[in-house]
Amino acid sequence: MTFLTDPVGWWIEPFTSNPFMTKALVAGLLAVLTTSMVGTWVVLRSLNFLGDALAHGVLPGIAIAFIVGFDTGLGALAAAIVMVSAISFIPRISPLSEDTSIGVLFVGLLALAVVIMSSGAAAGSGDIDRFLFGSITGVQNSDLVRQAVVALVAVGGAIVFYRAFFVMTFCEVQAEMARLRPRLTHGVLMGLLAITIVGSFQVVGSLLVMAFLIAPPATAAMFVRRVPLIMVAAVLIGAVSVYVGLLLSYHHRLAGGGSMALTAVAILFATMLIRALVHALRPGPPDDALPVQMLADSR
Repeated sequence: MTFLTDPVGWWIEPFTSNPFMTKALVAGLLAVLTTSMVGTWVVLRSLNFLGDALAHGVLPGIAIAFIVGFDTGLGALAAAIVMVSAISFIPRISPLSEDTSIGVLFVGLLALAVVIMSSGAAAGSGDIDRFLFGSITGVQNSDLVRQAVVALVAVGGAIVFYRAFFVMTFCEVQAEMARLRPRLTHGVLMGLLAITIVGSFQVVGSLLVMAFLIAPPATAAMFVRRVPLIMVAAVLIGAVSVYVGLLLSYHHRLAGGGSMALTAVAILFATMLIRALVHALRPGPPDDALPVQMLADSR
């Protein structure tokens, strides 16, 4: 109960007396800003499977870059570009649907990553688990600069392409009639998603980045209807998850990335439970409309 008996020592001092915790907090907040802006569209457009596949698809690039001594961020970006291109290319040359293509690439690239990581070369290259599950307490200044650039790109992309993303989410036919080029818009969103995953894996790891892409926006969408407010609420929820998760990992010697991701998911389930209880106690029909069905109110 130290967090109650000594609130300053539990909630504040870890960040004021430990530089690595300060950097971890900044890195986590930058990751939240990036994932919340892009993750809102992932949730509203039901692209969760694509995001999950892409998060796993960068693993071969990370593994190869680490083994050869190359920058892992560039390796992850190269793998993301290959996967995004393949997702668009395979349905054009085969009868496979986009979902099937994503599933095949998901399994294939994950298997390739497992093979690479189990090879003799990988065994002699050191520990690469931090790229799977994150190493937020080991963040360097160069990592913060890179994350800041990725966050700037994500926020800028969300602002510049807001109307195109919005109309395409609401009605793809209307987007075509408005000459918003849905295929190009989808490609831009996939590019932003790839950049977001690549920019965030250093903090929470490529396997846990989906928690921040999905959980905060999904939580926000349960009590906020307007898209810009969903983004703002998602950032706030993600920030709370980062702060609490880091404190839990610091005081109880837990994995930082896992603690933050688990906190975000716990907030999601707690919100679901509270919402269900409110609807059960409140007379009248439940308001179960999904945000994607209420986008007309967000104009």
